[in-house]
Amino acid sequence: MLERLNRAMDHIERNLDRQVDAAELARIALTSEYHLRRLFSALAGMGLSEYVRRRRLTVAGAEVLAGERTLLDIAVRYGYGSGEAFARAFRAVHGIGPGEARRTGAALNSQPRMSFRLVVEGSSEMRYRVVEKGEFAVVGRKARVPLVYEGVNPAIAAFVRSVDREVRERLEELSDQEPRGIVAVSDDIAEDRAEGSELDYWHGVVTGAKAPEDVPEDMDVLTVPAGTWAVFESSGEFPRALQHLWRDVFTQWFPSNPYRSRPGPEILRTRLSADGAEANAELWIPVERTAD
Repeated sequence: MLERLNRAMDHIERNLDRQVDAAELARIALTSEYHLRRLFSALAGMGLSEYVRRRRLTVAGAEVLAGERTLLDIAVRYGYGSGEAFARAFRAVHGIGPGEARRTGAALNSQPRMSFRLVVEGSSEMRYRVVEKGEFAVVGRKARVPLVYEGVNPAIAAFVRSVDREVRERLEELSDQEPRGIVAVSDDIAEDRAEGSELDYWHGVVTGAKAPEDVPEDMDVLTVPAGTWAVFESSGEFPRALQHLWRDVFTQWFPSNPYRSRPGPEILRTRLSADGAEANAELWIPVERTAD
C-alpha cells in the first residue's frame, strides 16, 4: 500500500503545473478516491487538495524568486486565471504577495515533498470485529460543528450539554440494536477533513425505527444503508485515547488489512468513568473488502 501511495505522490510532483485529478491518484494507489482522501489526511495531517495546493505554490514561489518569468506567466502556468487570484493564493501560503517577494527576496514558506515509509510499530494489539449490518436509522439531535483533532471539542461539548435528561431518556427507549445506548455519530464530513472544517455531529441512538410515527417529531433522523462495519474497541484517557484510535485505524489497521473505508457515518459509543478521565469505547467505521 505504501509503495502505491508513493507512486501517487510521484504523479503529483510530475503534474504540479497541470490539473491533479484525485480519481487518477486513486487509480494509481489501487483504491477508491474516498479512501485515498481519508487515508491521506490521517497519514499526512492535512487534506490531499491542501497538500497539492501548498506543493504547487512552493514550486511557484521558487520561480517567483528566480525572476526568469513574469508573474502572470507563473500564475497561468500553475492554473490561476488571473494575477489577482495567484497573488491571493500566494499570500495565503507565504504571508507575502509575489510582487513584494520578488522585489525584496523575502524568505518564503516551503511545503516539503511527502513520501511514506514503513515504521515498525504494532507492539500493541488492536481489538476489532467485522459486522454485516442491515439498514438502520440514527435518531437524535444534530449540530454542525468544526473538526478538532486534539483535546476536547468545545462546540461538541456545548451541544451535548444542551441536550437535557428528558430527551436522552426518550432516546434511550428507542435504542434497539448495536451499538446500544447513546452514541456520537459523525457524518457529512468535509472531503479533506482539515482541522476546523465542519461535520454533522449527532447525539442519538441506533434504531430500526423507520415509520414516521416511530420517531418523535422533535428528533432528527439519518437513514443508514445496509453494509459492512469494522468495530474497534479502545480504553484509555478521555478524549486523547479516542482521538488516537481514529488515527491508528487509518494509519495502522487499514494498511495491514484487506479493507478500505467507504462513505457513511462513523459511530462512537463511549462510556466514561465516574470522574470523566477515562473511557471505554467502540468505534464503528463503514468499510468494504478490497479485491484480493
